[in-house]
Amino acid sequence: MIEPLFQAKITCVCCDSPYLSSRIRPSFKKAIRTDTDFCMWYKEEVNPEYYVVRVCPMCGFSSTENAMQRLSERQKSFYYSKLGNSWLPRDYGGERTWEQAMESYKLALLCAQAVGEKDRVIAGLLHHIAWLYRYKDNKEQELRFLRFALEAYIKVYETEGESLNSARLMFLLGELHKRVDEPYEAVKWFARVVNDKRITDAGMIRASREQWQNLREDMLAKKMELPEEVEEA
Repeated sequence: MIEPLFQAKITCVCCDSPYLSSRIRPSFKKAIRTDTDFCMWYKEEVNPEYYVVRVCPMCGFSSTENAMQRLSERQKSFYYSKLGNSWLPRDYGGERTWEQAMESYKLALLCAQAVGEKDRVIAGLLHHIAWLYRYKDNKEQELRFLRFALEAYIKVYETEGESLNSARLMFLLGELHKRVDEPYEAVKWFARVVNDKRITDAGMIRASREQWQNLREDMLAKKMELPEEVEEA
């Protein structure tokens, strides 16, 4: 019988030590459902989200596949001064609990901030942390990290929007504003996706129109005034 987990060989970008990190086999990555902000739900015992972060057991440097593949000596020095010098060797290479998954994401976030990682990587880590809290129905912490993620995604749009899938990013900005109860900002982003003639992503246009219509109904039900510039989105 094939096990869901397999061991991937990793070389630490910080201390060059080789180590093993568990991953979920692709054949087991079957989501039960997907939320509108792209959070996927799996059977808890085979949740791929638990294994996204690789944690070096020797120096503690933690990152994802989307992070920097090489660190300068200056970045390594920053990491050791902020985190690495106090690291107590421990191994996250086997099967992970929710608690260990959360620890790995928060370690990766601290590492990313220490070495000056790109905003999109930091935004993704913050968003994943919010998802982990959602899995445990911890609304307060989920909203806290959704707000952090939203701030980081706004920076991504301001600095990298033209070079990324801007339709998906713009939709996500609308969706996160909606989730943190900022409907006026949310409808502006959804309307931009719908009305920008340069956007040809039919899926994101359809999703944005649906979310805007849902928000419009909610706002009318609550007798909230609709923003004039997006009433016809």
